[in-house]
Amino acid sequence: MARFLNASTPGAIDAAAQQLAAGQLVGMPTETVYGLAADAGNASAVRRIFEAKGRPSDHPLIVHIAPPASADAASWRAAVAPFARDLPDFASALMRAFWPGPLTLILPRRPEVAALAAGGQDTLALRCPSHPVAQSLLRAAQARGVAGVAAPSANRFGRVSPTTAAHVAEEFAALDDEVLLILDGGACPVGIESTLIDCSRGRPVLLRPGSITAAQIEAACGLAVRERDAAAPRASGTLASHYAPRATVRLMPALQLQAALDLLGADAKNMAVYARHAVRTARAVSQRRMPDDAQQAAQELFAVLRELDATGVRLIWVETPPDGLAWDGVRDRLQRAAA
Repeated sequence: MARFLNASTPGAIDAAAQQLAAGQLVGMPTETVYGLAADAGNASAVRRIFEAKGRPSDHPLIVHIAPPASADAASWRAAVAPFARDLPDFASALMRAFWPGPLTLILPRRPEVAALAAGGQDTLALRCPSHPVAQSLLRAAQARGVAGVAAPSANRFGRVSPTTAAHVAEEFAALDDEVLLILDGGACPVGIESTLIDCSRGRPVLLRPGSITAAQIEAACGLAVRERDAAAPRASGTLASHYAPRATVRLMPALQLQAALDLLGADAKNMAVYARHAVRTARAVSQRRMPDDAQQAAQELFAVLRELDATGVRLIWVETPPDGLAWDGVRDRLQRAAA
């Protein structure tokens, strides 16, 4: 069984950093979701991530780096230099605007580093998290020779992402404490994965929406954001089916959802509803109300899906999120969960 350490316990950060330096795994809190972390420069350690998650080895990981002492352009350029062979000016502008924070940038990769974490591609996804525990761990690991930490979401491949340390333990109950140490930093405040921007082809291309919107990206770098195309590199969390609970998820507008419930009537059972609008249901139907605020909805989304799934329901009916950039991240995760 994995070992738990509260991040505020004296010595916990150092113990987790030593775990990374030894080539083992750490369940690491970030502001988005918990990551399953390993030394990005250690191929055998990165291979443990793929094996533990059941993740295809050609599906790339995101490498997390510690923030530099200064937030100027030169310092950020130096921070990514161990991994990126080129840093376009617009990518540098995005780093200064949003790092540390929930934004991942895909950059041209130095050919001699992190090939396994990159899924064999000549690009690499990089991020600097804002969570104080993640930053402390990355700095402590860096002091032990770990330049960056590969850390996809700490869940079995394709399943619902974890936003608490307990979720990580549920996912990897079979791993013993020598292999996995879980650093408990509390619930993740953002709750969905980072916005993912491809910066490897001269213009910003949105590969995965998140809490930072395309409009914010455009305002920060002065360039229009393109939509994903066939030439985009493979990237984390972009498969059509992803973030899925065991129960079948179905998205539908409020009126359609209510009509379907009315049609089922007393036969509605072994199911749950997650909706912003009040709905009439049979007593057997579990209900959770989705917040009207997109940020709050994102923060609780994965935890709610896990909670409802744990009740053993067969179906989870979810009200389609409203239109608008603020809801793009939530809408994206639900569409993939329902695919």
